[in-house]
Amino acid sequence: MSSGDTKNCPHHGHSGWRKKALVGLLVAILVIIVVALTVWLVLRPRKPIFVLQDATVYAFNVSSYPNLLTSTFQVTVVSRNPNSRIGIYYDKLAAYASYRGQQITLRSRIRSSYQGHKEIDIWSPFLFGFSVPIAPYNAAALSQDQANGMVVVNIELIGWLRWKVGAMATKSYHIVVKCPALIRFGSQSGGVAVGGSAVKYQIMQKCIVTI
Repeated sequence: MSSGDTKNCPHHGHSGWRKKALVGLLVAILVIIVVALTVWLVLRPRKPIFVLQDATVYAFNVSSYPNLLTSTFQVTVVSRNPNSRIGIYYDKLAAYASYRGQQITLRSRIRSSYQGHKEIDIWSPFLFGFSVPIAPYNAAALSQDQANGMVVVNIELIGWLRWKVGAMATKSYHIVVKCPALIRFGSQSGGVAVGGSAVKYQIMQKCIVTI
């Protein structure tokens, strides 16, 4: 086949068009990635700031045998976006309480939300745990802590977040928030009775955030 026949071959022309389209697509993708990385490096998103503001204890009772713990809390958690140019989507966020690494309440779902630049969100979930079996060593430690007049309970939040830069949102990142809450009992409780046997404690404890 002559060179002129090659130029006029329909299959050859179609193949050349596909190669050009593929190269153009790859270049466009590369440009988008470079722009996104440049914006990301320039803006450098900072982790959200969480503070455990208060905790109201409605029940916190452990039985000696079997080792069962019943607890009911309502906590107030304040979240702040410290970024001036980046928004945050919170997806599938849930809260629960734990004691010495053991979860003692069910997970309470927190609605998905978007947090704009420098914005603050306040969440007040109820946390319930009825007759939750706890490890014997944790039961012994809890009884000792109660006898000493104070118990440290961790309020934890887990879920997923996405950063929003302009009109683009990043992939999802796993977020873990741990807020230690010091609960005092007896005459030195420092709490305020809010009806019945419920006691509200002002805590104002900054949380540890891991992403």
